Amino acid sequence: ELPVVLLPGELLPLHIFEPRYRRLLEDVADGERRFGLLLPGIGREAPPAGAVGTIAELRATQPLEEGRSNIVVQGGQRFMLSRYVDDEAPYLVAIVEPFEDWDDAPVSANTLAELTAEFQRYDTARRALHDIEPDREPLPTEAALLSFRVAGGMELDLVEQQRLLELRSTPARVERLLELLPALRRDMEAGAAVHRRAGQNGKGHMHPGLTE
Repeated sequence: ELPVVLLPGELLPLHIFEPRYRRLLEDVADGERRFGLLLPGIGREAPPAGAVGTIAELRATQPLEEGRSNIVVQGGQRFMLSRYVDDEAPYLVAIVEPFEDWDDAPVSANTLAELTAEFQRYDTARRALHDIEPDREPLPTEAALLSFRVAGGMELDLVEQQRLLELRSTPARVERLLELLPALRRDMEAGAAVHRRAGQNGKGHMHPGLTE
């Protein structure tokens, strides 16, 4: 259990340094190269039965000094924790069951186009603010994949990320994202504009009221 939420399809870098997670990484690398990620319970306790998490599929590993590692995982299927099992491993071992959408109602093409356009504007501003290269990979066109791709590309708090993860309806996820995006996009665009102006300072532009 780590204080992160991993969404299906999302790429997530992690720094592994605690002994129990170093052991987990060793076992994962020797096995199916995947493990479960869930938010901790209250007070950093073990997540309770019924908690929803995501399978983390190991994509890349960079060994470091003293047994530490940088890794990249990608979100796979969602699951629900059923119960813990006794195991000699220093990390938690549990029985889980698949956690799928109940509502498979279609999302209109116009709504998906709106979500795509709104997110692209948001992501353009986010990358400008943080000096990140543009993403050359096209967004998914399938509704469920698009909803998780958009959610994973937004800067949201853990509570909101977990809420989106637990929604079992693609139309509901899309609706919630369209509720969140406009305000977040405007804030990101404002931040990007300030960042752009700040970046121009000292590059031959005279400041008002200053003389050489």
